Amino acid sequence: MCRDKMDGKAMREWKQRDHSLKIQHLDFSYGKRDVLSDVSFEASKGEILAILGPNGSGKSTLLRCLNRILRPKRGEVLLDDQRIGSLTAEKRAQWIAYVPQKLDTAPLSVFESVLMGRKPYFTWNASKTDLEKVEAILDRLDLTSLARRPVDQLSGGECQKAALARVLVQEPKLLLLDEPTSALDLKNQVEILTLLQKVARERNLIVLLTMHDINVAVRYADRFLLLQKGKLVGDVIRGGLTSELIESVYGLPVEIHTSERNISFIIEKL
Repeated sequence: MCRDKMDGKAMREWKQRDHSLKIQHLDFSYGKRDVLSDVSFEASKGEILAILGPNGSGKSTLLRCLNRILRPKRGEVLLDDQRIGSLTAEKRAQWIAYVPQKLDTAPLSVFESVLMGRKPYFTWNASKTDLEKVEAILDRLDLTSLARRPVDQLSGGECQKAALARVLVQEPKLLLLDEPTSALDLKNQVEILTLLQKVARERNLIVLLTMHDINVAVRYADRFLLLQKGKLVGDVIRGGLTSELIESVYGLPVEIHTSERNISFIIEKL
């Protein structure tokens, strides 16, 4: 967290946490174009971190570096003190789950697609336990009625929920979500993000998600990583997300208002 935005108690609590995810001096380039520069942060089990920043700031690239879809030019990613780069593909698939912005709609039923989330745990045939886990997560996400429907016949929101079911049934330690609510209506946004909060706490799961809607992020994330031109310029808890910091990152003057229920919302300063 941004140290100058934390009081003494918050600092002590932060130091005492189990920082099981550690990102150290991460650099990434596409050819000669630097996309990420010296990005470092830590995350604890049970935390939800929202990665914020304008288009082209490196948000999606950061997620893809964390799960080794992209290989950083420099730096380390440690999960439970294990270098991600040294894990076998099977172990990495068990520990890290990822949902991209653009979802592939393979010719599978919803049940079959979600079952693929259990693939890191079996070679040929799924066990009874695997099948039961799929049934349970479909029920929890209200997808049971769609279990036999082909994924390529789902609406955008239904497809997004099926993708989330697939990664949750995977039971990872680290969950990476790139714009997970972009195709969802308001009701489904609230449902999915509330579920993520609950699952993160229940399973001690670390969740990193990119978001364009700061107001949605403020309601559901515990911490905020702000990227600007590939550099981490802010790592703050909710109280540290100031109008000055937001303006410096997005180049837009804003005001932060807080409702009677202590819910903050951000609007353009007129």
